[in-house]
Amino acid sequence: MKKYVAELIGTAVLVFMGCGTAMLVGCDAANGSGYLLTALAFGLAIVAEAYCIGNVSGCHVNPAVSLAVLMNGGMKSKDFCGYVVAQVIGAFVGSGLLACVFGTGNVTDMTGGFGANALGGVGGSAVAGLLVEIILTYIFVLTILGVTSKEAGHGSFGGLVIGLTLTFVHIVGIGLTGTSVNPARSIAPAVFAAVNGNTAPIAALWVFIVGPLAGAALAALTHKNLNAK
Repeated sequence: MKKYVAELIGTAVLVFMGCGTAMLVGCDAANGSGYLLTALAFGLAIVAEAYCIGNVSGCHVNPAVSLAVLMNGGMKSKDFCGYVVAQVIGAFVGSGLLACVFGTGNVTDMTGGFGANALGGVGGSAVAGLLVEIILTYIFVLTILGVTSKEAGHGSFGGLVIGLTLTFVHIVGIGLTGTSVNPARSIAPAVFAAVNGNTAPIAALWVFIVGPLAGAALAALTHKNLNAK
């Protein structure tokens, strides 16, 4: 149970800090600093949580990461299901806290409201958005699998590398899809945005569930094949 609580807390922190920064500074093209600040917020949240709950749950805070770990034999199906449920609940907790802080009328930020993901940066194309999310998640998850493997020997620097990689994929992805690479992070803000009258994130939500999961699965297969004896 402690592992699930840790995943819930970690995901709540990720959503609150990352999506909260997006809501606060904005992510429009005319305000480039908003891109960088939001990317850093997501990345630094992962760094902090990696050293905070990493020894308890591994700090997945992302169903896509948990899927890759499952595929590589790093966890059992029961734990995978528990992790995903905890992560989604944690995301709703984070979004709920943002609603308390910002109020329920703030749905004007570039990412669709409450930091929700959107397809505006790819011209509304679901295919392009899906491709972006697959690529970005593939890069992110492949890095995680490499850094956390026993052969890597990165020790205490693993959390820093993972956080910087999340920052890295956000820098290019924010202007395209808002960068999900994490289904839980996308579901809760989309629901909160819809409740407040912005249904676009909900309509495109499948992209931000399927894309990250597909990218993670491809990363898991790649890692397994590259490290096969």
